[in-house]
Amino acid sequence: MTLLHAHDYGGDGPQLVLLHGYGRSLTDWDASAARLTAGHRVLAVDLPGHGRSPGTSSWTIPTVVRDIADTLDAHGVPEAVVVGHSLGGLIAVEYARTSSDRSRSSSPARARAAVNLDGFWWGPEFPGAEQVAEGLLASAGAVASPGYIEEQVAKVAPFGIPADRAETAARAAARPLPDGRWQTLPSRAEAQGVLDALHGIGALGVTKWLDGVDLPLLLVQAGRRLPTAPGMEWFDEFNARFAQGVSDELAGLSRTRPTIEVSRIDATHIMNMEAPEAVATLVTEFVGGLPG
Repeated sequence: MTLLHAHDYGGDGPQLVLLHGYGRSLTDWDASAARLTAGHRVLAVDLPGHGRSPGTSSWTIPTVVRDIADTLDAHGVPEAVVVGHSLGGLIAVEYARTSSDRSRSSSPARARAAVNLDGFWWGPEFPGAEQVAEGLLASAGAVASPGYIEEQVAKVAPFGIPADRAETAARAAARPLPDGRWQTLPSRAEAQGVLDALHGIGALGVTKWLDGVDLPLLLVQAGRRLPTAPGMEWFDEFNARFAQGVSDELAGLSRTRPTIEVSRIDATHIMNMEAPEAVATLVTEFVGGLPG
C-alpha cells in the first residue's frame, strides 16, 4: 500500500477529490478549492512522484489508481466525484472506469462521476508527438537555478495569476536542493512512465478510450490556446490540430452518449489556476445535476 500526500480543504456537501496536472502539485487547486468548499467536501491529492507524494518505480495507470484508492480509504472517503486537470483529468476518467470493479473488492473508495479538465493526449504516431516527448523528458528531474521560482512566477503573470499564489504553487511542484537550486518533478524515470501511459491512451483516440466508462463524465476543453513561446511555433500548429480533432470527437460523444457532458471554458490549458472561479462553477453545476 502506498499512501499519497493529500490535503483536506474541508467544506460540507458532496465529496470531491482533486487531481493536478503533470509536473504540478495539489497546490494548483488552492483558489478553486476555496470556492468549492462552499458546497462540497474537498480533498486534493499529489500524484505519485509529484509534490510531496512518494515516488514510484512503476508509474502506470493501474498503480496510480490503486494508490489514489488506498489514500482515499485512509482518509475515510467512500465515494467521490473525481476532478482532474490535464494528466489528472485522464486519471480521473480511469478512476471512474475501475469503480465498478472496485465495488467488488475490499476498497470502498468509488467514483460517483468524473470531471476531466483538458486532459487529452495524442498517440505516439501523431505528427510532432516524438518532439513533445523529448522536451518533456529533457526537463524531467532537471536541476534548475536558484532563480527558478521567480522564473515560474513571471511565466504565468500574463494569465492574471497573483504572484503569491504562483510562487506557492511553483515551490510545491519542485524539490529544493541544499545549494539553493531546485529539482523539477517528476524524475526522468517516472516521466517516461507517464509518457508511456499517456501514449497508450492517446493511441486509442478519445471515442475508443471512453468506451466502457459508464459513469457520468464532464469533459472540458480550453477555449483559448497558450501563447506561442519563442522557438515553439511548431507546437502551436501541433496543438491546434490536435485540439480540433478532440473537439470533433467530443461533439460526437455528446450526441450519442447520454452520460457524457461536454463543455468549453474561456481560459487556456492552465484553467484551474487562471480561471479558478469559472472552474469551480462548472464543477458545482455538474455535481448539482448528478442523479441522487
